[in-house]
Amino acid sequence: MTAARHRAAAAAALALGLAGALTACGGGDGGDRPELSVSGAYIPRPAMADMAAGFLTVTNKGGGADKLTSITTPLARDVTLHTTKGTRMKQVSSLDVPAGGRLRLSSGGDHLMLTKLAHKPKVGEKVDFTLHFATSDAITIKVPVEPMTYRPKD
Repeated sequence: MTAARHRAAAAAALALGLAGALTACGGGDGGDRPELSVSGAYIPRPAMADMAAGFLTVTNKGGGADKLTSITTPLARDVTLHTTKGTRMKQVSSLDVPAGGRLRLSSGGDHLMLTKLAHKPKVGEKVDFTLHFATSDAITIKVPVEPMTYRPKD
């Protein structure tokens, strides 16, 4: 083998090795990245004119975890994330969306609090929400306002 061919073969082997290393580090098929979708979102018709709750599920079909960091909506000046442990509610700066799992915000559990409402929403109204994540692109959805007694089937 000539020196030129030997260098070319070595360069090709190095390139293949680097490509494999990049794939293992996440430069390949995206298997270690979050793949997020949102379902089951709703707001129960609020009892008070200045505060409401919000519920939804973020499903992650990807191999990488993410965090829900905030939600914005024209309905409320402030939207805060809350965890519930037993009977204690605590405001948090983010909520985990596990790889291959889901973040479920539900009545009696983790949830959203919307305060300083622009108006008191009525049943049947649809409200824009934009969900912001630590690593994934924002997701905008339309959230229906349901009766106070509404409970999802799932």
